[in-house]
Amino acid sequence: MRNSGGVLLLIFWLAATGLAADHTPPPVQPATAFPAVEIHPDEHVAIAVEPYDTKEKESIFRVDYIDHDVMPVRLIVTNLGDKPISLRDARILFETASGDRIQAAEPEDVERLMTRKERQGGKIPLPAPLPPIHTKPKGSNLEIEQDFNTFEYAALAVEPHTTRAGFLFYDVSGLSHPLAGARLYVRSIRDSEGNELFYFEVPFDKYLQSKSGSMN
Repeated sequence: MRNSGGVLLLIFWLAATGLAADHTPPPVQPATAFPAVEIHPDEHVAIAVEPYDTKEKESIFRVDYIDHDVMPVRLIVTNLGDKPISLRDARILFETASGDRIQAAEPEDVERLMTRKERQGGKIPLPAPLPPIHTKPKGSNLEIEQDFNTFEYAALAVEPHTTRAGFLFYDVSGLSHPLAGARLYVRSIRDSEGNELFYFEVPFDKYLQSKSGSMN
């Protein structure tokens, strides 16, 4: 009976790790369905943002980005017009409350934010003669690459009456409240004739207000 607690812990751990996480992008909805949206009626384009700023929301990923000061932001672009638009030259920046603009991170940028220990994982000792449990790393290089391949925004064009969505990841280290007063700044979107559309500044405060309202 001396090792019964260790055996139960081992069984529980094996059962938990055997449950496959469903790392699937959320369903695509029009940008107009989101609280944090900016609509340009004359240009027939709507852009929305949705930060994945909670542990529950970011559970779709393989890596705990929030714990490493990386903010996943879902970008939703809806073409309300009859002609395609191009994001090939688009610049999509996280603009902080103080006006600093942060470029979206690449996988190697996220990897640099993680220590070697976090990528290797650890061990949980069990009573003899049971071997120690090897815990899963908080985020491996492979998992980061897989997340970017699965979730990163990749559409270079948005067809008429179509919505494209995906995630961008921003290094917000050093910001205690990164979303408050911040915006997603989007420029250099072009119409089918190559003309640049007016820039977008989507405030994250709209998202925070809707989140706060849903708790009341």
